[in-house]
Amino acid sequence: MRDAVIVDAVRTPIGKRNGALADWHPVDLAAEVLKTLVARTGVDPADIDDVMFGCVNQLGDQSTNVGRMSALAAGWPETVPGVTIDRACGSSQQALHFAVASVLSGMADTVVAGGVEMMSRVPLGAARATGMPYGPKVRARYARDSFSQGEGAEMIAERYGLSRTALDEFSVRSHTLAAEATDAGAFTGQLVTLPELTVDEGIRRTSTVETLAGLKTAFRPDGVIHAGNSSQISDGAAALLVTTGDRARALGLTPMARFHTGTVVGDDPVVMLSAPWPATHKVLARAGLGIDDIGAFEVNEAFAPVPLGWLAETGAKPERLNPLGGAIAVGHPLGASGAILMTRLLHHMRDKGIRYGLQTMCEAGGLANATIVELAE
Repeated sequence: MRDAVIVDAVRTPIGKRNGALADWHPVDLAAEVLKTLVARTGVDPADIDDVMFGCVNQLGDQSTNVGRMSALAAGWPETVPGVTIDRACGSSQQALHFAVASVLSGMADTVVAGGVEMMSRVPLGAARATGMPYGPKVRARYARDSFSQGEGAEMIAERYGLSRTALDEFSVRSHTLAAEATDAGAFTGQLVTLPELTVDEGIRRTSTVETLAGLKTAFRPDGVIHAGNSSQISDGAAALLVTTGDRARALGLTPMARFHTGTVVGDDPVVMLSAPWPATHKVLARAGLGIDDIGAFEVNEAFAPVPLGWLAETGAKPERLNPLGGAIAVGHPLGASGAILMTRLLHHMRDKGIRYGLQTMCEAGGLANATIVELAE
């Protein structure tokens, strides 16, 4: 039987909105991770069967199939195809799932999965600025003209009794862990070298619960969600090389991990952010594993109630959750975040000798992907 392995995973440092990476065109930034990936592995770009890239706001600088354009910008042969995928915040995690499915099915032997989002250049919500998002029948079904992720975060906080202080404490934890990981060199082996930025730009080393308490809430006057316990608007890109174990051996490559199990689920589109719970349960059941079998979890920190609600729902060990910090500290460049989280997870597993890792993230529309990877022997 064919298997699917991840040979290597690289990412850019994550830039703040209008920060160090803001002058990069998204296609050119994505090309940097593609070039680094083949330089590190020695794979001939002509042998890559497809480039599958996540990107959410596909207009303006991010229009015209950034997956294809990124391969051309990297100088790869014109024979290498590319496609761009939108499953909201999980776009590049879904790109990995599609890449794995192509390899397992035999439709491809070597695929690059990844994603890019330059939120400095194509703002959040830009794709919804014209026309009628969601459509009249969906609006009628849920008796609303729009769907708010921030309001969903408030609903989750309310459901699990999460106070503003608890959310802010988790946010400070994210910054602290990200700073410690940076100082310890935990990210060094995964970062693409860029002249403008060498580390994740959004980390606030002086963040405290007391300073966060002074921020104004964003969605409800009496709510708990504010900019400090939400993910940062950011720029970034990441890419992973997927092939079979046999092909990796033939090329003299040592895989980082085996793709074990993946799934995607739908949940309430109004609460919107709770789908990681059923996604986690489903992927564990399909894998034949329990929550305690997983040594590290990456649960995207879109808003602090998401990982905390997930923790309450799954009973996972808190110290295994986002051990290097998360998007509250380093940012959430939408279509790139799934590949970025997987890159962080894989390198952490290899560094610490962790057998199983699980990644999941909430996605607009009430969706979530979940992925289990197993460290290569």
